[in-house]
Amino acid sequence: MHALRSHSRVIGALMMRELITRFGRDGLGFLWLVGEPLLFCLGVLGLWSLIRPEFEHGIRLGPMVMTGYMALLLLRHQIGWSLNALSANQGLLMHRGVSVLHLYLARNLLEVLGATAAFAVVYLLLAALGQVGAPADWGLLYGGWFLLALMGFGLALIFAGLAQRFAVMERIVPVLTYGLIPISGAFFMVAWLPPAIQDAVLLVPLPHAVEMLRAGVFGEFVETRWDPVYAIGWSGILILLGLALTAGARDRLEAE
Repeated sequence: MHALRSHSRVIGALMMRELITRFGRDGLGFLWLVGEPLLFCLGVLGLWSLIRPEFEHGIRLGPMVMTGYMALLLLRHQIGWSLNALSANQGLLMHRGVSVLHLYLARNLLEVLGATAAFAVVYLLLAALGQVGAPADWGLLYGGWFLLALMGFGLALIFAGLAQRFAVMERIVPVLTYGLIPISGAFFMVAWLPPAIQDAVLLVPLPHAVEMLRAGVFGEFVETRWDPVYAIGWSGILILLGLALTAGARDRLEAE
């Protein structure tokens, strides 16, 4: 328990330092952390409302885009802000209580908190406009979002570990993250796809979390396909692979 409290204090201090470094002491701080994904999501919602019909496959456009785009933003922000987490804070590793994992956890938790708050604000706005009702299943909503965050953390560690070994990765990872768009299920439902393609898409773990999230929002009247055991298993695999790739990062920094 003492060790847990100690790690929590370190991560909390790193999160506060990150907020101050990124936004300044006199800025809006956490509000900007929420505002960035919020503005992106509202912009996409506004654009899609101009070019797409209000309903697609019986589902309102607003909550469909909200659940998909916020999920995509969460993943991309976790990956993007983890790439240089080590190089930007390597001086902190001189402190005995600070580890490499603390740095990654602090940045990822910040992005999860910011994206979660932005998701809640967009949800309330859509609810006020009559676009969406209360979540049909809070457990599925929280579970899908939590699984997305876990997968995002694993992917963030993997890309960060590769970037430590290959400098070119810092340039191409932002491009590679666009590959998440067609495979994440952010802008389609698995049930909309031809049966022959559905099983192939569900081999990718990300759509399981997104479908689970949407099941929590829309309820049983919208067909969703997801397997929580498969998603949890892949979350663990991604995190373990990421931990293996980032192992020894402190030694590589000292060698440089």
